[in-house]
Amino acid sequence: MGNVSQLFGTDNKQQDDDNVQELACLWISRMDRGLSNPEKKQLVDWCKQKPHHLSALLEMASYWDDLSVLNELSDLFPLAQANCQSQRNKWSAIAIAASFAIISLLGANTLVNESFLPYLPSFNEQQLTQTYTLKTQIGEQTSFTLQDGSQIQLNTNSLIEVEYSPKHRLLTLVNGEARFDVAKDRSRPFTVTAGEKSFTALGTIFNVQKNDSLAMELVVTEGKVLITKASMPVTDIKNTLMQARTTFKSDTLEATLVVSGEKAVITDNSPSINTTPIEKVSLDQIHRDLAWQQGMLIFEGEPLSIALAEISRYTTSHFKIIDSELAEIHVAGYFKAGDIDGLLISLQSNFGINFNKSSDGTILLTSAN
Repeated sequence: MGNVSQLFGTDNKQQDDDNVQELACLWISRMDRGLSNPEKKQLVDWCKQKPHHLSALLEMASYWDDLSVLNELSDLFPLAQANCQSQRNKWSAIAIAASFAIISLLGANTLVNESFLPYLPSFNEQQLTQTYTLKTQIGEQTSFTLQDGSQIQLNTNSLIEVEYSPKHRLLTLVNGEARFDVAKDRSRPFTVTAGEKSFTALGTIFNVQKNDSLAMELVVTEGKVLITKASMPVTDIKNTLMQARTTFKSDTLEATLVVSGEKAVITDNSPSINTTPIEKVSLDQIHRDLAWQQGMLIFEGEPLSIALAEISRYTTSHFKIIDSELAEIHVAGYFKAGDIDGLLISLQSNFGINFNKSSDGTILLTSAN
């Protein structure tokens, strides 16, 4: 059995321009609570992507009264503190207050801890709710840190909608695949909705892949995840979680509990959550399923047609197998996601498969024989 190898990854693309101001607010709030070294590097990289990223960051910082934020900016970006002060002098006290109110509306829950809510009767939960989207392009893999410290790693061509409020953490995986490293917060469930199902964390690390509304896969690498219907209200999910912490009886609850080292494969929209198949998976299998998190793809004897379908998720190139017998050739090896040239060379040298590109860019695979 031949080995296919040598794939390359793609560089992370720039953030969309339409949410620069919101991201700048989010970065300032992170700086207020303190940045880790990886977060500092991520912030510097973001500011280097486009000149107006840093400008937006400095503008938001000019409204901030905490000297620690200005000091952090001064360390990361020379002259940043002077620029912030110059920006601050352009505004009157009334304008600063108004600007702060705008920031609060954009993402007040990142600025105000839930413990202060009783002292802010003028704000309701809707005003304190922050919503934004996280996404990657085809071939891109990016990590994000949410305001509560939770980590999200997005795989290729993925889109997540985030909604944080003082009472809940709701995320919708519109398409694609993501790894969630959830910060523990018993007062606010962390729920990821994908299609007709919801996955709620009990302080855990898990991976969700959504191929379409009827096909999803959940892999739990740490802790526990509760699968429920997406239509279940957040309050009911929270009550179910409370029961799951003590004793869990799937015959009395419309939910399925998946623990560390288990996988749930959802292939239909069965009305009963309790029938979701759960299987124990080995550590090697988990590493194989989640190899994308290291920019790799691993195949262990899958037919070429299936391997190409998976590889196609990481590239804009399209494959077409001309000689049908090639579809059943079994391939194995470690693949660097995105290296189409390396893939084609390996297919040619190991399996005698020729390749040509059509006028529309489709890669045509034919047998050398």
